[in-house]
Amino acid sequence: MTTARLYAVTVLGHDRPGIIAGTTAGLAGLGLNIEDSTMTLLRGHFAMMLLCSTVGSGEPVEASDIERALAPLTADGDLDVSVRPVTDEPTPSSAASSWVLTVHGGDRPGIVSAVAQEVASFGGNITDLTTRLSGDLYLLVAELDLPAGADASAVEAAIKAAAQQVGVTATLRAAESDDL
Repeated sequence: MTTARLYAVTVLGHDRPGIIAGTTAGLAGLGLNIEDSTMTLLRGHFAMMLLCSTVGSGEPVEASDIERALAPLTADGDLDVSVRPVTDEPTPSSAASSWVLTVHGGDRPGIVSAVAQEVASFGGNITDLTTRLSGDLYLLVAELDLPAGADASAVEAAIKAAAQQVGVTATLRAAESDDL
């Protein structure tokens, strides 16, 4: 029995139609299975990360095979593609609870750092983070896990104090199952 290998594939560069189609066609052509993915546009720049496995691919697939299959995406110089093997080890949760953090206010340097440091100081793990800038208004939405036994009200108070110091407001609420 062949053990499946897991690869992280990142595609970054100037957005244009067909990037997802070209990337997924190259992966499918090798028989790779996309297990997890995320994609976003950041002010006209495309950013995508996929975790794909060799499950069911038949022939052994190496990172260099994936790079060759995706090389046409990089031909015009507007996109960068990288491939690296990764392990399939989930982040330890130790019976964590899931929370949603929302931060908004005037844009300035240090907002993400201030709130992320407070989450980390309580042993929390940010599992998803999105930020947007609309004019001068900055919005951050993060999903995070707090360790079992963490005092959520103390975490919230610390985050709110850090947010206030950088001139923004923050809210922390328990995640509903349909939020995640």
